[in-house]
Amino acid sequence: MAPSMQGQAAAAHRGRALTLRALAAAAALFAGSAWSMDLLQAYQAALREDATVRAARAAADAARERLPQARAQLLPNLVFSAGRNRNDLSRTQEDLRRQPVTTDEQYYSFNQTLQLRQPLFRKPLWAGLEQAGHLVQDADATFERELQNLGVRVTGAYLEALLAQDQLDLVLSQQTFTLTQLDAARKAFVAGSGTRTDIDEAQARLDLNRAQELEARQNLEYTRRQLEVLTRHPVGELARLDAGKLPLQQPEPQGLDAWLAMAEASSPELQALKARLEAASSEVAKAQGGHYPTLDAVAQVTRSASENVTTPSSSYLNRTIGLQLNVPLYAGGHASSVVRQALAEQTRAEETLEATRRDLGLRLHREYRGVTEGVAKVGALEQAVRSAEQLVKSTRRSFEAGSRTLVDILNAEQQLQSTRRDLAQARYLYLVSRVRLQALAGGDKEAAIAELNGWLNGG
Repeated sequence: MAPSMQGQAAAAHRGRALTLRALAAAAALFAGSAWSMDLLQAYQAALREDATVRAARAAADAARERLPQARAQLLPNLVFSAGRNRNDLSRTQEDLRRQPVTTDEQYYSFNQTLQLRQPLFRKPLWAGLEQAGHLVQDADATFERELQNLGVRVTGAYLEALLAQDQLDLVLSQQTFTLTQLDAARKAFVAGSGTRTDIDEAQARLDLNRAQELEARQNLEYTRRQLEVLTRHPVGELARLDAGKLPLQQPEPQGLDAWLAMAEASSPELQALKARLEAASSEVAKAQGGHYPTLDAVAQVTRSASENVTTPSSSYLNRTIGLQLNVPLYAGGHASSVVRQALAEQTRAEETLEATRRDLGLRLHREYRGVTEGVAKVGALEQAVRSAEQLVKSTRRSFEAGSRTLVDILNAEQQLQSTRRDLAQARYLYLVSRVRLQALAGGDKEAAIAELNGWLNGG
């Protein structure tokens, strides 16, 4: 009976392997447009396809139009207006006998005006021009921040997909090992040198491992889908991390204070908030300008005919040039209220900048520690993997000598696979922390991604 069970298990395993290969072949057949990509290709595709970046780019383009609009308010304004009217005039007046006499008259009147106005002194307009420049800086910095975020999002999604693939490979490797041990336990039981407990232990491990395989496949599908959403392309084979190329380097420059100084000078997030604070200050100046008089130079040419009822057949050509002064006297307190509102918005911008600066310092500290501690953690786990591999070898030899059981071998192999999983996760966290640190400090995003891409197979 035991040999029959053994043959059934082997046949089931072969059938399952053939099914998986058939599914893989079918997926490859129907996914003809799937990409084999590396990290840099994924980032370049996301630059073109990501909706968040496209929206930020459009917002920056729209904000840049504020500058010519504000500048236009200070340039000469030339306006032409014209009108033509049909008039039906009824005139009543006394005749020589002092009797009212009514006469009806129809005529056309028209007017044409060409006016040139040049603002000479308008404080709100000059403040508005300065504010527009700051708003453009804000939009450019916000767009740069979205590009930095895209680099982090693509890198995170790509490395999550690699980690999910590594976890699936480890589960399948452990499954193959457990299946081999189950087969050996059955043979030993038939031969009389094994126990039923060894078979049950191996079978229980195998059943748990198959459940883990389902979870790993679901996670892999989700992470690949996440990458597809960013690149808008079906994802095929991904370039894998080459551990031999991966350098365990401390962040350059060393020292958290240096990274804080870099962020203060180059962080697009801080640059955007600083520009908003300057724009709020300009808004205060613009609001205060409501208390100031305005002075314009005006030149005007007016041509009209039949514009009054006393001389309906007359025409005029009037040329004027001069200055126009407007002095605000009282508007119900509106101007003062606008000033108070602008001052409150300026305070809000100041506090938002300070809060973001503090939060950025915490995030920089976290990612800096993620890199520095990641170097030590990866090194320690690499040594742990070597020790676990040696433990598996020693346990197998001890099992052959009769001093260890099959359960000991399964435990040692499980410990090895768990350590390998932790090592893979630590490597990817180390890489993500490097990219995040560069992004928070406003570093060269493409250079950081290209550097990481060089540590992949084929990079």
